[in-house]
Amino acid sequence: MKKLFMVLLIAVMATTLSGCKNNDDDIREIELNVFMSFPRFQEQFEEYFELFSEKMLEEENIRVIINLEMPSSDTAQQLLQARLSSGDAPDIYTLHAIADIPSYYEAGYLLDLSDAEFVDSVYASVLESVTYDEKVLALPLESLAWGYLYNKDMFAEYGLTPPETLSEMEAVVATLNANGETAFELAFQESWIPQLMMALSLGGMINSEEPNFVENMNAGTGSYGDIDEVFGIIDLIMENGTDRPFETGGAAGSAAFANGEAAMWVQGPWMSGSILEVNPDMNIGLAPLPITNNADTTMINLSTSTSLGVSPSSENKDIAIKLVNFILDAEHSSALFEELKFNPLSSVHTYETFPWVDEAMSYVALGKAYLESALPNGVTDETAAMLQEYYAGTKTKQEVIDAIDAAWASAVALQN
Repeated sequence: MKKLFMVLLIAVMATTLSGCKNNDDDIREIELNVFMSFPRFQEQFEEYFELFSEKMLEEENIRVIINLEMPSSDTAQQLLQARLSSGDAPDIYTLHAIADIPSYYEAGYLLDLSDAEFVDSVYASVLESVTYDEKVLALPLESLAWGYLYNKDMFAEYGLTPPETLSEMEAVVATLNANGETAFELAFQESWIPQLMMALSLGGMINSEEPNFVENMNAGTGSYGDIDEVFGIIDLIMENGTDRPFETGGAAGSAAFANGEAAMWVQGPWMSGSILEVNPDMNIGLAPLPITNNADTTMINLSTSTSLGVSPSSENKDIAIKLVNFILDAEHSSALFEELKFNPLSSVHTYETFPWVDEAMSYVALGKAYLESALPNGVTDETAAMLQEYYAGTKTKQEVIDAIDAAWASAVALQN
């Protein structure tokens, strides 16, 4: 009897091991190369992608290995464009919805995602921002309403409210200076940060006083000199900011702002997570940046910025699309977007919005907002570099204007 039992046990074990071996043999293993300009969120996306890999292995017997590349924001676009043009495209990559989708699609770098599962859940106004040539070409990640960040507790301490004009901002700065406070956080080590001043200023001007600015620039009859009033707020910020800005990047700027070293920071809500990591109790405010003494130019920027596209040259398009769909997974997406401090943009999102989002949207409700416009390729990068030099004193205002005008003209010439 004992001998029979041992024979049966060995047979069962052999069958079990044989079954395991067959299951392992049936597993399909693929790799996805994912390129994202979110180094501050690397840990969050690594964990989220691990959930996707587990789901694929469990449900479809596919082992997905995700190679995640996250270069700095300053170098990401240049590296990505080099990869795309050399035929070494990542399977999935981040790009700017407004600025990049048209040119990337025309160059053949974006797969049509119109039939992807996520499309039906994205809010119509957000979906429009990733639609070109009647095709949905990317999954939106960041839907933003932004201006500048301010320390609400510090403002309350000195009886301040967000100013609506340049003169009112000058008065706010004077009050802060009189009380020994620094008005603005300056973090210019990464060039994309100082250019936010021009982005907000330009948006406010062309959506109020200078509605023909983009048309004139494209026709070669316009100039940044036509809106040189924007240097008023830029000068005010630069003259009343924290020390050693070229030694301060986004992470250090977030820490300094969180610790009360400045009352305001021309920076978007995408930095709120970094700020709250340092000071979880910080009372963050968000308001439109005053540009001139015309309050109509003081407006909130509405945009969809960073989005996810899929390369048409991907050898694993089916899995790449599944991963993109998983970003808006009904079970897991809300937790991801809430942790990243991103705005809800899909019907699957059920988390509460943040106080600074509500504050920004209060301006939108008053009509003090505009939809972000795309600038020609290279203009934003040139603006970023020129504003660094302007602060350093190596370029005059006129030289900055001339350089950005030239970058715009070159971009238009390449398009024609």
